[in-house]
Amino acid sequence: MANPEHLTKLKESVKAWNTWRKKNPDIRPDLSGADLTEMELGGANLRGANLRDADLLGVDLSKAKLHRANLKWAELCKANLSQADLSQANLLMACLRDTNLRGADLSQAQLNGAQLNGASLRQANLAGADLAGANLIGADLAGAYHSKAFQGQ
Repeated sequence: MANPEHLTKLKESVKAWNTWRKKNPDIRPDLSGADLTEMELGGANLRGANLRDADLLGVDLSKAKLHRANLKWAELCKANLSQADLSQANLLMACLRDTNLRGADLSQAQLNGAQLNGASLRQANLAGADLAGANLIGADLAGAYHSKAFQGQ
């Protein structure tokens, strides 16, 4: 269950959220299970945030800072995550179907069982990412960097 104070601050504006994050660097935002559908969160600092089971369907998270974020089971279908920092993020079983991940940093991300079918991963950094069991059918991987990405069986 999301922390109501954190959710209220995020819904104010990205600018207010980022200012709050700068003033409270030790707080790990809890947005688990939150319905953030269709929100404009481009450039939001969500570094280390708990977004487990969050509904982010169609959300604009372009250039968002999601380093080490917990997005396990998150609903991110058709979201815009272009140029987002998802390095070391937990995206286990996340729905990323038809998601824009162009130029995103997914290095060392956990993508086990993630639904990436139809996703655009053009120019994405997948170095060291764990893609075991991920569905990549129809995904666009043109220009993606995938050195040492684990793809399982």
